[in-house]
Amino acid sequence: MENSNQFTDSLVRLRKELHQHPEVSDKEIETSRRILSFLENYQPDELITEVGTTGVMAIYKGNKAGKTVLFRCELDALPIEETNDFDHRSLNNGVSHKCGHDGHMAILCGLATELHQNKPESGAVIVLFQPAEEDGSGAQKVLSDPKFASIQPDYVFALHNLPGFPIHQIVVKNETFTCAVNSIIIKLKGKTAHAGEPGKGINPALAIAAIINQFNTIIQTEITKENYCLITPIYSKIGKKAYGVSAGTGEIHFTVRSDSNLQMRKIELALENLAKSIAKEHQIKCKTRWTQSFQANENDKNAVTFIKKAAKINGFELFEKEKPFTWGEDFGLFTQHYPGAMFGLGAGINTPALHNPDYDFPDEIIATGVSVFYEISKQITNAH
Repeated sequence: MENSNQFTDSLVRLRKELHQHPEVSDKEIETSRRILSFLENYQPDELITEVGTTGVMAIYKGNKAGKTVLFRCELDALPIEETNDFDHRSLNNGVSHKCGHDGHMAILCGLATELHQNKPESGAVIVLFQPAEEDGSGAQKVLSDPKFASIQPDYVFALHNLPGFPIHQIVVKNETFTCAVNSIIIKLKGKTAHAGEPGKGINPALAIAAIINQFNTIIQTEITKENYCLITPIYSKIGKKAYGVSAGTGEIHFTVRSDSNLQMRKIELALENLAKSIAKEHQIKCKTRWTQSFQANENDKNAVTFIKKAAKINGFELFEKEKPFTWGEDFGLFTQHYPGAMFGLGAGINTPALHNPDYDFPDEIIATGVSVFYEISKQITNAH
């Protein structure tokens, strides 16, 4: 076993290198290469590349049959200009790791190191570096990839760092951990006319106003109640900057949040029908489509028990959250297919918030994440 300080230092170096070279969803080519270069020193029994585009899977196998457990992190960064001026700041203009995926990757590389040196007794442990989490497409790409078809994990796990929570604290919740999030694009087509004779055309402005007002009546911001629903207007446009022309086309985008996948399906249908009904009332053609869909992370109770036990064995503070987080995370698609759970890892009370231009993953929690993941893997693969 290598010296624990050397072990931590190598992971911090890797994290900072990943932070300096961020890449957005589906463009994580150099990021994947850096992960592969690190894993060369801790050879898995099986290494699978280009999973769901740029993804990497490292598999560490025991000597006998047993359970398979998968741990997943994300490769991608965000299209946000970094405002930090430290030595490891992003070298790619307009792109930076503002969600901490650089730290999540370092944690999984630390887990790979442990698994290389201490193989599971039975079964297998899969370490997955997933592409394109930020735009909600990566989990589906991995699950649809024929390379993933032979992988049938008994459990799946992921973590997310949490600014605003005490450093090293492990945050757990049964059932919904993060909300279902989906975004609707509503395109409206009326009839262009002269601005001096708007009655000869059909302007979509009133339809857009009605859609905004009607969608607003569905909002229920209290997450403790069953019908929690948050609808946020994101973007709208009508016509062109031609002041002699009454607009004939328009569009409006909303992001929608719910605390369960089942409830989200109902909301989606209601919003589509409402938009089409309003458009019909205004004699306007309407097309709707959904984009950047995130399934709710619905945590399995047994999987949460493994996390709690791992936190306790390592002596980490445990916090059981009552309400789900309102942000989306596409690991929810994995927990729809396999028993599993996502948990939170406290990143410090005064750490800048996720997606803020001055955010930076705190290196001191890398070892915490590795310890929890490794202990979970032992509980599952060393079980007799």
